[in-house]
Amino acid sequence: MDKYTREELAETLQVVSSTISKCETMQIKFDEGTSQHTLLKNRIKALYISKSLITDKNVMNKHAKEELIDALRPISSVISKCEKAQLKFAEGTSQYTRCKNIINAMYISKSLITDEISKRG
Repeated sequence: MDKYTREELAETLQVVSSTISKCETMQIKFDEGTSQHTLLKNRIKALYISKSLITDKNVMNKHAKEELIDALRPISSVISKCEKAQLKFAEGTSQYTRCKNIINAMYISKSLITDEISKRG
């Protein structure tokens, strides 16, 4: 966690929290058991794990190693989707900047999760 500034972590927390809120709002629109509902459920869980890694000092006992490993795929998926979307927008546009902020936040989230997995051996 020391490799990120307080500002970077604050920005990441804001993006992660906003993304959780948007995903929870979208999830309601899909029936339980559908692929979209499951995708959002997994994404929301991964984002909550990421959020806890930023905010909780004693995260060691909060998430099992398997949960952390499972969280990597949805985070990587968000990165991939946003990188593809970003290509459609001109640099300097609000859409481009929004994608850039999400990508940066997800890379930090992925790094925090990977670091926590490494600590577990």
